[in-house]
Amino acid sequence: MYSTQVMDQVDTSFLAEAFSSSLSLPAALDPNFEDALRHVLENPGSLVRPKLVFQMATAYGLEARHAQELAVALEYFHTASLLFDDLPCMDNALERRGVPCTHLLFGEEGAILTALALINRAYALTWRAVAGCPHDRQAQAMSFIEGCLGVGGLLNGQSFDLHYSRLPRTLETTERIARGKTVSLIRLTLALPAMLGGASARELQQIERISVFWGLGYQIVDDLKDVLQSAAQTGKTAARDVELDRPNIAVVIGVRSAVQRLTRLIDLGDRVLGRILAMRPELEFLERLRNELQAELARVTRDSFVLAEERRP
Repeated sequence: MYSTQVMDQVDTSFLAEAFSSSLSLPAALDPNFEDALRHVLENPGSLVRPKLVFQMATAYGLEARHAQELAVALEYFHTASLLFDDLPCMDNALERRGVPCTHLLFGEEGAILTALALINRAYALTWRAVAGCPHDRQAQAMSFIEGCLGVGGLLNGQSFDLHYSRLPRTLETTERIARGKTVSLIRLTLALPAMLGGASARELQQIERISVFWGLGYQIVDDLKDVLQSAAQTGKTAARDVELDRPNIAVVIGVRSAVQRLTRLIDLGDRVLGRILAMRPELEFLERLRNELQAELARVTRDSFVLAEERRP
């Protein structure tokens, strides 16, 4: 089992290698399809999510091989969702992870097929990890995955996102959409490895709670960045929410109130984190994720101040 100290010191480039190599490309692939897949596989982003999955999985006793498979699988699901998000029929984005969006280089069809390839491979890798667990956990895990990614989770959140113009402009509505999209992926990242590792019902309840607080928190950070930062700062197309009339908490309640809401969510998460660590000290690496969220709050608060100064007559 990897301790927090070991994982913090280990070169986690193995996850970047696993991301690029876990989807094999047959020799007979259509050249455009192959180039689209390579474009995505060679630009994995920060890999914060798969590292966290790996840490959670190993902390709960999963073999390193299965932990890596699960980490890559969930990042494939996440990456596929980004490919769909960026399409002209959705966010019509230009840049993702610091490079041009896949549909701009290889067409919408290339981006869609690439996303489907990632999803297909993600399920295969997930099943490898799940198959090594007791049967009762297998059924629970697969049902959980369907709930997070299916029509009651990520897909429903995305549909509400696309039809936001018909909905009330309230914090409740905006956070409901965030729960379907961002929170669903955070729940998979934190709760699924614990579930496969045999976490108690009490532990899973607390992990689910902190997933909501942190998921909503990271959505606020993302919304603030869309309002306050440029594409050069974020590595993706900025200022899309207002332009496309999409949900953005900072737009709905204002930047100041969004920062206050984020502060409140961090405080609520801290209380839950204390209970989680009391039950499972091996999860102390979660404190770093919490600190990163706090650091993001500091950065966007600074950006808000700078922007206000720039706009002052």
